[in-house]
Amino acid sequence: MAAPDCVFYRTLCRSRPAQHKWTSPAVCRDVLHVVELQRYSRDPGSSVYFPQAVLSGDDLYDATLTDGHCRLRVTLDPGLNRLVERYVLRSGSALCDAAFTRAMSAQLPACPMAPADGDSYKLLSAEVSGGAPGEDGGLGKFHVDSLSWFGSSGPAGALVPLRANRSVFLPLWNNVDYSGGAWREAPPTDEDEEEEERELRPAVTVAELRDSFLIGRRGVARGVARGAVHRQLIVRIINKSHLMYYGRSDVNCECPYKAVLEVCDRTGSVCVVLWNSVCLDWYRRLTPGDIVNLRRYRVKQRFQAQPDDIEISVNSRNPAALISVLPESSASPQHLPPAASYSFCNSKELLDRPHGAVCDVIGLLTFSGRPERIRSDGRGAELLEYHWLRLEDGSSHRPIMVKLFSTSQPESHHKLHPLSVVVCTRLKLIRAAGGSDVVFYLTNTTYTQVYCTGMRHHSEMSYRKLRPVQQFIQWLRSQDDGQVLSRALIGGFFIYPSPPVSLEMYMKDRRGVPGFLRGAELQRELERLCYRERQTFCIQAAVTMEERCLCWTDRTSSLCSSPCFRNSSPFPSPSPATPRSFRSPPSSSSPSLSPMSLCSTSTPVDHRSGKSRKKRLTETLPHKRRPFVTLQSEQNQSDILFEASMEFIESTNADEDDEDDEDGDTLPLVSAPLPPEQPLITSETLPLRYDHAHREEQAVAIAMGGALTGRFDSALDEYYTLRLRALSDGVLVDALFLPLSPSSPPPLLPHANTWTSILSHGAFCPHTPPPSPADLIGMATQLANQRLVCVLEACHLGGATTELVLSRAFPLHH
Repeated sequence: MAAPDCVFYRTLCRSRPAQHKWTSPAVCRDVLHVVELQRYSRDPGSSVYFPQAVLSGDDLYDATLTDGHCRLRVTLDPGLNRLVERYVLRSGSALCDAAFTRAMSAQLPACPMAPADGDSYKLLSAEVSGGAPGEDGGLGKFHVDSLSWFGSSGPAGALVPLRANRSVFLPLWNNVDYSGGAWREAPPTDEDEEEEERELRPAVTVAELRDSFLIGRRGVARGVARGAVHRQLIVRIINKSHLMYYGRSDVNCECPYKAVLEVCDRTGSVCVVLWNSVCLDWYRRLTPGDIVNLRRYRVKQRFQAQPDDIEISVNSRNPAALISVLPESSASPQHLPPAASYSFCNSKELLDRPHGAVCDVIGLLTFSGRPERIRSDGRGAELLEYHWLRLEDGSSHRPIMVKLFSTSQPESHHKLHPLSVVVCTRLKLIRAAGGSDVVFYLTNTTYTQVYCTGMRHHSEMSYRKLRPVQQFIQWLRSQDDGQVLSRALIGGFFIYPSPPVSLEMYMKDRRGVPGFLRGAELQRELERLCYRERQTFCIQAAVTMEERCLCWTDRTSSLCSSPCFRNSSPFPSPSPATPRSFRSPPSSSSPSLSPMSLCSTSTPVDHRSGKSRKKRLTETLPHKRRPFVTLQSEQNQSDILFEASMEFIESTNADEDDEDDEDGDTLPLVSAPLPPEQPLITSETLPLRYDHAHREEQAVAIAMGGALTGRFDSALDEYYTLRLRALSDGVLVDALFLPLSPSSPPPLLPHANTWTSILSHGAFCPHTPPPSPADLIGMATQLANQRLVCVLEACHLGGATTELVLSRAFPLHH
């Protein structure tokens, strides 16, 4: 029973007698806090709960709210979904004037969070306020887990969606990873497990299953539902796919997941498909290399495959499959399935591999990019989460670049820190023309898996004994920690492969269709972006010749010189202290959006102190100052790489004993406040120097939903802001230009370091010293009346902030 001082009780019960009909929403005037947001896909019956809403997407969101005395689970009206997708409404947000209405639950009466009277609630509208992403908005002062639930005595089981007949929630930002405690890490107990493990001889082989199915014989294959309970199949897992979610608004399935395992025995290989709730019980437990005993399964023709290809279907019913993992020693040598094979390639060998080749790689991670999302196929398609990795293996001067999408291993992806030893299996090589050289990168296949330091993967996998891996370990032990740390980076803006350096090559890459946007169209496209969604846009524009200033800092003292064009943002943003009001009228499917602001700056900023430093060109040079003080640990780090290599020999508990030194001294930096008309460059744009002592804090900061709140040293010293005027309609756009980004590969072709060549190559010429700030200002007249094709990289960073980076600008010749 809720306490009398509970805000939910006063709003939803005391002011609304039981006989009172909910003809209008109940508005809460007190401040509420968002504890958690959970996403799921709607089912065919979900529209019943939103009779006046236009359901434009497949997602629904349940939110857990608190007033500090108790908790309440509600469903967001679909008109508020956009606030979650733009990372405006998030965990830690504070809500004012929240309007609720009563609604049925799709899970009643079994839903553990439903109030005792059989009702639950929807959140129709609210004013959203709160600090920057990563801040808890005051939520941290409550012991949320100890608070009672409004309308019930507490959870009776695992939380389930309120407005759809689904048994699990989806991650907030992708459909590939698993989310929640329903995904078992340990196998389910089974009464027959001990008996199965004693029966070590397979009753049927892969070849016999295939032959029996193809000749149409009843028995092993067609009568498997009745007669194959004891026809056990003993196989080894060769490859494991990522999770595949097939839930849609027209699919009524509680757990719409499947996963594919490639397995083999001594007679052949076959695909095993795990369906629905079997994925919950077994997906996390099964690993490539495991020996598995299967009973009670169906044999079918493989979907979209050759007529003579089969697959084994494993489900929780019709029949209920039995699965057990066998130790290596349990099978006799004559029945032991062959070991999994690998095809490792080093960076030198990859140079000669053809486009589309599938291979495995091992390397030392020296750059881990921030997670971003792209559309799988056009507008409205699924958003796919990925980030870039740079691996070094010593076999050539070229690093191995990996565009790694989600692999249904969220814990492993969170451990991808620089200086980790990373193994990626079943990657596909992609070749792309860039400049005068051919560049390549690796990316996912269906069966890509990633293994890294700190997860005890390397000591358990059979690849550790292979010759290519041993050769890499020998190279790794010869490396100096300090040198590797000096080039180790994490997060920040990154683009790969580098765009073309001429308009002709750019048009060729786009098959002659540049897709130019008008300025107003660009603004609308930016407003459509979801959180961390990345897109490339192209406009015809000119650089405005307005008031110019020189903003600079001494590079030798960790300060930078940065000429720029002063400007105010063409898309103004609201004051951070002003709460944003979002209303969801019953007839509308989307809320009114807050104004858009472009992430740009004309001032070098110390993001650790939130201050900036600026000097006019006419002022004297400042004295050299001490470098920024970061949270680098003072402990001896000479054995970081050695400890990483030891994982390939034996399992250790070293990763459990890592303790971060939090006692590093920092020196305050006194500086002038930032002029209010100049927007800051966001910390997400700046690549950071890797801090091994605080690697977990850095990883959380750049992750989806994270924010940099600690003091970390940026590796980017110089950045520029250009104001562009669209030639089509005169709309002004501010864009960042990063010619010295340390994470991006330098241009391969020499150029003259004029403004035209710098913008065409996206960087200064690496073969000559970069021009001085005074020279750049003097050359700025080169851009006067210059018509440019501008290639812009946009990434929404949450709330009202969108990063817009000018990657290339090609002159249009008359």
